[in-house]
Amino acid sequence: RFAARDGIMDDPAWRAGLSLLGRYRLTFDLMVFPRQLAGAARLAAAYPNQLFVLNHCGSPIDRDADGMRAWREALRLLSERDNVAIKISDLVAYDHDWTLDSLKPVAMHCIDCFGTRRAMFGSDFPVAGLHASFDAVYDSFKAIAGELSADEQTALFFGNARRIYRLDGMSSAGLLPA
Repeated sequence: RFAARDGIMDDPAWRAGLSLLGRYRLTFDLMVFPRQLAGAARLAAAYPNQLFVLNHCGSPIDRDADGMRAWREALRLLSERDNVAIKISDLVAYDHDWTLDSLKPVAMHCIDCFGTRRAMFGSDFPVAGLHASFDAVYDSFKAIAGELSADEQTALFFGNARRIYRLDGMSSAGLLPA
């Protein structure tokens, strides 16, 4: 729990501050847990002109079958909001004994929900380094995206982040999988 209290997304003073971001064309990154995804969907619906980015796949922390089902359903609900994108990042934080086979269904559900135009890979380093090396995480992303087209891979590894975060002038040279 990172917020000082529950319900902060519904707080009028907090929402007044959030409404200021649009003036500056800034995105708002959401760091929430699965139980908060429905609230995030309501927030995104209330601010249709605000671009939100969901961090860490919505934090699928409860890895048993019921927990993963609840996460999948809640993520699908949030993905219905066109003004929300997703950062596929720090998957190893919620799966310390991870393998490619355990990460791939999570990442692919994110891509299935948000599509390759509203999803992006993010390393979350140095924090993710607690559970995996940068190379291991990046190699996992390359393997997961391996069956996608070159254009989809470019979008996931670079293009969407450049567009969403307005990183004009950035080049993908040397950043994309070989």
